Amino acid sequence: MAGIVFFGTERLDRVVQFYLDEVDASVWIEQDGCTILRHGDFRFGFCERESADTCGTVTFYYDDRDAVDAMYDRLAHLARDPPRENEQYDIYQFFADDPEGRTVEFQTFLHPVSD
Repeated sequence: MAGIVFFGTERLDRVVQFYLDEVDASVWIEQDGCTILRHGDFRFGFCERESADTCGTVTFYYDDRDAVDAMYDRLAHLARDPPRENEQYDIYQFFADDPEGRTVEFQTFLHPVSD
C-alpha cells in the first residue's frame, strides 16, 4: 500500500520546479493541471486551484544527520534556522518555505526507528 498527499496551488510550474531543483524530487505522473512528484517512497502532488493549500508541513526524512546537513548546505538561503536537535521528538531537523509559503521540514531521527 502507498499514498499520495495533494496540495492545491496557484503557481503549479513554480512550485513543482522548486521541488525538482531544490529538493531533488522527480516527476512521477503528469496529469491535466496536476503534477505528482516522488522523493524516495514519498509521493506528493500539486494541482492548479484558485487558492493554495499551505497548511501542514511537507517533511522529507533522511537516514542520518549528514544527509540533513547536506540539504541545509544546499538550502541555507531558504532555511529559517540551521539544523538542530529536537529532544521532544528525538529528531534532528530544519525548516524552510516553498514558493507559496508551505512549511518544508528536513529531518532524521536521532535514534534508529524500526519499521
